[in-house]
Amino acid sequence: MQLISIIIAIALALIVGIVTHFVTISNLKKDADSKIGNAESKAREIIDDAVKTAETTKKEALLEVKEESIKTKNELEKETKERRAELQSYEKRVLAKEASVDKRTEAIGQREARFTAKEEQLRQKELKVEELNQKRVQELERISGLTSEQAKEYLLKTVEDDVKHDTAKMIKDLETQAKADADKKAKEYVVSAIQRCAADHVAETTISVVQLPSDEMKGRIIGREGRNIRTLETLTGVELIIDDTPEAVVLSGFDPIRREIARIALERLIVDGRIHPARIEEMVEKAQREVETMIREEGEAAALEVGVTGIHPELIRLLGRMKFRTSYGQNALKHSVEVAQLSGLLAGEIGLDVRMAKRAGLLHDIGKSIDHDVEGSHIQIGADLCRKYKESATVINTVESHHGDTEPQTLIACVVQAADTISAARPGARRETIETYTNRLKQLEEITNQFKGVDKSFAIQAGREIRVMVVPEQVTDDDMVLMARDIAKQIEFELEYPGQIKVNVIRESRVTDYAK
Repeated sequence: MQLISIIIAIALALIVGIVTHFVTISNLKKDADSKIGNAESKAREIIDDAVKTAETTKKEALLEVKEESIKTKNELEKETKERRAELQSYEKRVLAKEASVDKRTEAIGQREARFTAKEEQLRQKELKVEELNQKRVQELERISGLTSEQAKEYLLKTVEDDVKHDTAKMIKDLETQAKADADKKAKEYVVSAIQRCAADHVAETTISVVQLPSDEMKGRIIGREGRNIRTLETLTGVELIIDDTPEAVVLSGFDPIRREIARIALERLIVDGRIHPARIEEMVEKAQREVETMIREEGEAAALEVGVTGIHPELIRLLGRMKFRTSYGQNALKHSVEVAQLSGLLAGEIGLDVRMAKRAGLLHDIGKSIDHDVEGSHIQIGADLCRKYKESATVINTVESHHGDTEPQTLIACVVQAADTISAARPGARRETIETYTNRLKQLEEITNQFKGVDKSFAIQAGREIRVMVVPEQVTDDDMVLMARDIAKQIEFELEYPGQIKVNVIRESRVTDYAK
């Protein structure tokens, strides 16, 4: 019974629970339905609000689009108006230009018409001139009795004279222009260099004179049976001339170094007073050492004077030897120093290497220091010396080309050529023998006398100028210009001379009458 009671109780409990659950579920369903209804109503409200907002936004967007389109339309209309205005302006300009072109075309047409008319007039005139020329030729033939060939020769002669006149005038104009343009700068450079370079010129001779305190000293110099003078001449290689010249002994010799050694030794002997062969030998040795020292010092002084460094010591010594070497009476060392200074000045004027120009100018005649002892020209000797002592190719080429034996390869070589010519051509720089001088004057006059129409010629200004007198009937004023040029070219071709020679051609007509 208890079991049944328990089962009944459990069943009742189950039933109660089921009922309670069902009631609860019903209540929950009702709440859910009410909530769903509320949510649907809220959703409808939200949707309605969204639709209203969307419509409002749509209206606002449409308004904005309309405003933007109106604004864009206005801008397009404004830009269109501006473009139209520009096109109208361009159109007006084009029309104006077309009108101007039309006017110009019309003017050109008028000019062409005038030119055509003038051309026709010129053609008529040419025909008339040709007709007149034929009449002139016929009249000339009738008056002169010339044949056609003779008339042609006459016309050719006329044309030749005109061409000769024009040629002479052109030569004058070209020469004037060339001198004004080209020579101006060159003269400025050369004159500036010469003015800035001052150098002395000493005319050396082949003798030296030693003054004696008295004529009694001559006997002591000669010595017993002439042994003293023979010893001195043998040791020095110089001839002593003792004559009637009061209180003087003359030393004669072509080697200036030996002559200098003899002079120094003799002066020392005279001062010392003890003159005998042993003493003479001693003094000559001392004089030799002194001259060697002097030679080196002179070479160093020359290099220092022009500011050239790094020269081989042997070349320095050879430079010093050039103090005792002369060329046409011009001291070789002073000439080299002057050429170096002139070369440096000229190189500075035209923008070249001044140091290299001075170096090449100083060494250009180095071969003269030993050309008495070595066979060959001083040019070849100098080039060999420069190669031996490692001088640059520029210096070697300058030495080889400074007298035109080879072609100069650098501007420095040309500058040294010019400086060498300037130094040699300076008045008083060199001395020529009378025979050479007179021969040159004679050749100068012979060259000019061989030209047709020359009456007389005179070499003046020590051969620096030639005056040519021509026959007026054979040489015209135009012929004089061509003759002067031809004479100058012939002189350049046949003669060798320092500096330049001025050619003056003179033509004059004289009429003489006598009152009786």
